[in-house]
Amino acid sequence: MNSNLNVSLNANPALAAAGRALIAAIFFISGIGKILAPGATMAYIGSLGLPAPVLGLIGALTLELAGATLLVVGYKTRLAALLLAVYAVATALIFHHALADQNQMFHFLKNLAMAGGLLQVVAFGPGAFSLDNRRVPAARAVA
Repeated sequence: MNSNLNVSLNANPALAAAGRALIAAIFFISGIGKILAPGATMAYIGSLGLPAPVLGLIGALTLELAGATLLVVGYKTRLAALLLAVYAVATALIFHHALADQNQMFHFLKNLAMAGGLLQVVAFGPGAFSLDNRRVPAARAVA
């Protein structure tokens, strides 16, 4: 592998920020969809026999929108990415487990791919363009 390519890609701080934004987009869109059609979301949760569809809706909305926001701005990024990765796998197993249905298989694999990308953020951090990596001036010594 060309080590010069690795150095040049690692030196581009915009790539990590762009990756975080692209991963977050699906959570933003999903959260907005839940805001626009809460009844449909609760009906779907209830159709699977899960308890407390209202709490499920509130929890999903909170995690999707807050997690995506934290991911984009790069604050508490590793924690947000880990929570979203667990959420993506859990929703794959709960909502997309009918793998004989090609559409459900696609959504199952999409969720696993999202979790994989999020685990990369957990492993390698948010990158330079993030609140987690902002530069804080050193405290001045009091004379």
